[in-house]
Amino acid sequence: FHTVRAMLVGILLTPLSAVLAPGDTVTVLGASGNVGKLVALRLADTFKVRGVVRDAARARAFLGDKVSLYEADLRGDDVTAALAPALEGAQGLVVCTGTTAFPTQAWSPSGREGVSLPVLRALFDAREAGGLGAVVEAAIASLSASGFNTPTVVDEVGNYKILEAWEAAAGASRKRLVLLSSVGVQRRAEMPYPILNACGVLDAKAAAEAAIVADAAGAGYAYTFVRPGQLFGGPYDNNYYLGTLFQLDKDAETREVLLGKGDVTLNDDPQLGTLRSTLAEVIAQTLECGAGENADFTCVNAKGEFPEPAVLRERLAAL
Repeated sequence: FHTVRAMLVGILLTPLSAVLAPGDTVTVLGASGNVGKLVALRLADTFKVRGVVRDAARARAFLGDKVSLYEADLRGDDVTAALAPALEGAQGLVVCTGTTAFPTQAWSPSGREGVSLPVLRALFDAREAGGLGAVVEAAIASLSASGFNTPTVVDEVGNYKILEAWEAAAGASRKRLVLLSSVGVQRRAEMPYPILNACGVLDAKAAAEAAIVADAAGAGYAYTFVRPGQLFGGPYDNNYYLGTLFQLDKDAETREVLLGKGDVTLNDDPQLGTLRSTLAEVIAQTLECGAGENADFTCVNAKGEFPEPAVLRERLAAL
């Protein structure tokens, strides 16, 4: 009797609110990126989708009228106020923001300018900081303070701001958060990930993940961290994908989808990458079928055809 009673109590205390329902509002951060725009468009088949972008006019050409667009800059002083309209009452949140592991145009304040000279200047100014690691760390800190899109600014501090804004705007309505993360975050000391982490991108993602786990536990919503390999496929310049992301990258030889619990290497091949179209479909189905709650999983592509939707759902449910 006591065992049955304990089971019933456990069931009653399980947060049913973590399951999204068709028609719920889902906000996609980074909805103009090559993954985020696919996620937003695909989720609009099931949910009311709001997309957060820096330039709504540029994003509208791809997303059309299926996604409500909101402009916001996560580097601003009052991100909570900037995101309030997009996050008000949002039950779901998909975070597709992120920067590159090494200095590229994505690090520039506009996201479209070269950064070679500013990076060299920052390294030169930090030359007395100590060893090579200390010099790089000091240089990146200087770039962060100057408004550059470093991993610290985007992948760490940016996600802290997102969590605060979602709490303020949605409160008890929060059900589910999906973070587009990366392989290697939990294996930062294992080769080849120390190389990828040279500028701190995996450290920044790890800090964001820890913050999300703590926030979800306190607020009662569920989280999922999706870990792709190196992204490939695209760019995608139109939205004519015939209602299914399976049509994108249909000529690629590596469309089979491999999923694994945690931060893992699949098929004993650390070089396997992830098609952006695959990643978007997996994120969408994760929210639609409620898979992967309070967990993380790796998603990569291998040689073969894209699985049928029912097969992919079965694989997600098994995580």
